[in-house]
Amino acid sequence: MDENIIKYGQENFSLPHDVVKLPSGGKFYANKKKTIKVGYMTASDENILLGSNSNDMILNLLRSKIYEPDLRPEDMINGDLEAVLLFLRTSSFGPEYTFSLTDPKNGKKFERTIVLDELNLVKPEVEPSEDGTWTTTLPKTQTSVTLKPLTFGDSMEINKMAETYPQNRVVPVVTWRLQKQIVAVGGDNTTLTIAKFIESLPIMDSKYIRKFLEKNEPNIDLKRTVLAPSGEKVDVEVTFGAEFFRIFF
Repeated sequence: MDENIIKYGQENFSLPHDVVKLPSGGKFYANKKKTIKVGYMTASDENILLGSNSNDMILNLLRSKIYEPDLRPEDMINGDLEAVLLFLRTSSFGPEYTFSLTDPKNGKKFERTIVLDELNLVKPEVEPSEDGTWTTTLPKTQTSVTLKPLTFGDSMEINKMAETYPQNRVVPVVTWRLQKQIVAVGGDNTTLTIAKFIESLPIMDSKYIRKFLEKNEPNIDLKRTVLAPSGEKVDVEVTFGAEFFRIFF
């Protein structure tokens, strides 16, 4: 990764910027910051937007625009980074986001526009503890586990591992995710104990963990339902790949 981009984002605090409120309230970070400084996009950022790799483009953009020396994008959870990306896009290109869709009734193409400013925060059902974790009891094994959400860095690491995994073998993505999400089993936080527990984890408990984190990790509701010309309902969801910005280029 370009070290100049990292340095740029960490030292240029005097550049024009705004303050973005984090959906997490900073509960998952050591500094506990509820808001962070995020720079406005400039003409020079077009070089990043036109980069070839989608994941690298998003990471470079976040590193360049987050003006916080003690908080890296890799250490942030997805919901907080979504808030940053929404700010960058709306402050640079406006709040309207247009989807190109297919009418499910007749197969004809149509477009619908939503307003990104109207996306709402998802309120967690269970608030995390002060250290940014949850402790819950699994329904099948009745085991107490302590959980944490994946960071952006965790997701990138899993994706890279999957890309280099031997062909013709089942990629253990679920196992890798659980190894990062489970931080203690019955109060025991040793790596060996967690690994052995995951090996024999019933699928009912695995699904429970996934659903529990989906319901309680702070994020933004990115889904909307729109009407096709035929009157049929179509579900859409904002995603944060390269096309989120490159549509303008």
